[in-house]
Amino acid sequence: MNAEIDQNAKPLSPDLLQKMDAYFRASNYLSVGQIYLYDNPLLRVPLAPEHVKPRLLGHWGTSPGLNFVYVHLNRVINNHDLDMIYVTGPGHGGPSLVAHTYLEGSYSEFYPNVSQDEQGMKKLFTQFSFPGGVPSHVASETPGSINEGGELGYCLSHAFGAAFDNPDLIVTCVVGDGEAETGPLATSWHSNKFLNPEYDGAVLPILHLNDGKIAGPTVLARIPHNELDMLFRGYGYKPYYVDYDSVNGDTMALHQQMAAVMDRAIAEIKAIQADARANGLKERPVWPMIVMRTPKGWTGPKVIDGLKYEGSFRSHQVPVSETKTNLDHLKILEEWMRSYKPEELFDEDGRFLPELEALAPKGIRRMGANPHANGGILLRDLRMPDFRDYAVDVPHPGATVAEATRIQGRMIRDVITLNEEARNFRVFSPDETESNRWGAVFEVTDRCLVADIKPDDYQISHNGRIMEMLSEHQCEGWLEGYILTGRHGFFSCYEAFIHIIDSMFNQHAKWLEVTRHIPWRRPVASLNYLLTSHVWRQDHNGLSHQNPGFMDIVMNKKADITRVYLPPDANTLLSVTDHCLRSRHRINVIVAGKQPALQYLNMDDAIKHCTAGAGIWEWASNDKGGEPDVVMACCGDIPTMETLAAVKILREQFPELKIRVVNVVNLMVLQPSNEHPNGMPDKDFDSLFTTDKPIIFAYHGYPWLIHRLTYRRTNHKNLHVRGYKEEGTTTTPFDMVVLNDLDRFHLVGDTIDRLPQLAGRTAYTKQYLRDRLLEHKAYVHQYGEDMPEIRDWKWTDD
Repeated sequence: MNAEIDQNAKPLSPDLLQKMDAYFRASNYLSVGQIYLYDNPLLRVPLAPEHVKPRLLGHWGTSPGLNFVYVHLNRVINNHDLDMIYVTGPGHGGPSLVAHTYLEGSYSEFYPNVSQDEQGMKKLFTQFSFPGGVPSHVASETPGSINEGGELGYCLSHAFGAAFDNPDLIVTCVVGDGEAETGPLATSWHSNKFLNPEYDGAVLPILHLNDGKIAGPTVLARIPHNELDMLFRGYGYKPYYVDYDSVNGDTMALHQQMAAVMDRAIAEIKAIQADARANGLKERPVWPMIVMRTPKGWTGPKVIDGLKYEGSFRSHQVPVSETKTNLDHLKILEEWMRSYKPEELFDEDGRFLPELEALAPKGIRRMGANPHANGGILLRDLRMPDFRDYAVDVPHPGATVAEATRIQGRMIRDVITLNEEARNFRVFSPDETESNRWGAVFEVTDRCLVADIKPDDYQISHNGRIMEMLSEHQCEGWLEGYILTGRHGFFSCYEAFIHIIDSMFNQHAKWLEVTRHIPWRRPVASLNYLLTSHVWRQDHNGLSHQNPGFMDIVMNKKADITRVYLPPDANTLLSVTDHCLRSRHRINVIVAGKQPALQYLNMDDAIKHCTAGAGIWEWASNDKGGEPDVVMACCGDIPTMETLAAVKILREQFPELKIRVVNVVNLMVLQPSNEHPNGMPDKDFDSLFTTDKPIIFAYHGYPWLIHRLTYRRTNHKNLHVRGYKEEGTTTTPFDMVVLNDLDRFHLVGDTIDRLPQLAGRTAYTKQYLRDRLLEHKAYVHQYGEDMPEIRDWKWTDD
């Protein structure tokens, strides 16, 4: 199967072979011990029921394969002084990574109480999947980890994201054959078309075939070898094979096979990089990968209660159960653990034997201590332009027209330029950078593609810093890997389709939340989203593109992690963008329109408004010096415009009304200050929104989110929210707001219905509102566009 590898090669000397196998046995022993043992960690006495945990949690099946790879990676790191991190897709192999970081010493450095002796080993075992202990996955608590793996599909995207702009880093990524069945993972094999060996590091994928998921076989383990080989050659890789069956289950022979294949893969990576860095990139490299086939649950019990376990899906989680009550099972567990011969691996004090410990790399070359896996250590501030330099001139509120995200794109362009030398900032988008009006970035860089480039291709190069692939999963995974290894980025996406990565966002948010409380983990750059092409301006695409619900998902996360901003115009968008790029360890969501729209605030006022998060727009209000009759609140660019238009109508119809206009740019201020650090104290909220006056709130998204954020406020009973209520189609921009009762005429109707002092005086106004809505419907159905007085509406002072 490996035509270019000498099948008789024995790169490991007899002494090294024995030591590496002993290291392998030690890691397997520690992996099993974490799942099962509460006490008696070195089996100094016969195993008894009280030595076993009351609840057996964890996953054994993939761990021995991960252990085998780690041992061999240690060898090549030492041989070549490699800068390497280890990304494991099978996150259920958590015991493996904990075991290896313990053996190499990095675990005890981060957790001194888990010492490298018998007492520390007991703590290592007891804490695993135990209350107050550590999770069973390769979690953020695990040194060397940037990919938890509890949810499958993202390891390879994370690995390539880590390798971008990291020229000396090799990311070894083990892809489980169960994970390989997920859509995101299947797509991520194409990341090799974006990796430039001149400037980037390398990824060594290892597809681990062990032929088992939780309850059945995996697809890639069951297809013929020639199909598998053609599949990965078609992806653009050069596969090498390590196969347990090809050596008839001889572990020592498999060690030699893996060593030979690993040597060849590292040599090819280095040759590709050396050639590209000396001569420039001439064509897309064919990167090596490894396909490793070992039994699931390798080295574990072969048969339990007459059923096959090693080499079967049955070994996926905890192979031997009921060990406290079933003495036959307890005996199987003891025989299994003693088969690793712990007395040959650890001394009388429980310390790993020095001659075996010497096989691990030293210092930051240990994969558990590599700084790239704790990216905040390497993080450097971006060089930032002054966002004020891009300000839109707003001599009068609501008179100037501009495209907010196009202005923002000019700022992003200059962020790229200022950080070109540092190579620590990239833009990610699923083929939407230009569509989202960030076209200015192409003045200084291109889209990245390390593949054939044709003469008529537009703004594409091997070294572009705009990462576009038509997969939201891929963009998110790349960006997460990039950020977690100490860099910065921005993800622009259509609002409706950011939902594709809901679960990835969720996992990243959980990672950030946990790492906030791990002292040795350093804060990383924030993950920044621009959501545009939003619900209110998807008139040409229709209902399929109309979904503002990502904000609802974001608001479910912990208060110290997420922020949601809805800047109403370009200057507020610039201020928010600057803040987000400077922030750390958060997820920032910015929702902004890309179409020509009215501009309301000059830059000074925009900065003040964004700093507060919400405030009265005095120029649109007429209640100064007293209490308003009604508060007209708005959040989002289109709701803001419709609110202002409604205010104009109310002033014309009822000049005596006192109206306060409140705009919200930071959604978090609506929460009480004891719920969110950006939240507004109750006294300030009452002052802004009053304690007893009607509040007509026009909101960008689903209305119930505003109620959810404010339900504990004094005046919640008087809060009436209009927003998107799942009414949409291919229609005009104004008809979209009409369909959802968010338009100016409905807002006026809502207002006068809640002002008892207008009783008996609203009949003509209501008829006016009905007539205008009827005229609107007739006009758009006849002409296919909004009425001129709607299309061309602007705010003008009285």
